[in-house]
Amino acid sequence: MIDIENEVLISLAEAAALVPCGRKGRNPDVKTLYAWTKNGCRGVVLESVQLGARRGTSREAIRRFVEALTAKAGCPQMSSKKEAEHNRRALESELDRLGVR
Repeated sequence: MIDIENEVLISLAEAAALVPCGRKGRNPDVKTLYAWTKNGCRGVVLESVQLGARRGTSREAIRRFVEALTAKAGCPQMSSKKEAEHNRRALESELDRLGVR
């Protein structure tokens, strides 16, 4: 649930610009984000608030939506840049050990 006192509300158009590029390198259409707030995507619904005749969301809600979709897909999540760097070094060490590099 969006905490309107502690989260920055944004329009669905602004949210569409934040979502990573999808098909053909374009950001999703506002209609897509609206559908995510009403019907969800793969069982995960993008949290939203109704502002008069407009619907909005928050950056934090987008983050939670992406994390939930990622978890549902069974993809590992990176918790920090430090962990990513550690994983990169471990992979390079393993490749060196195997003589691949």
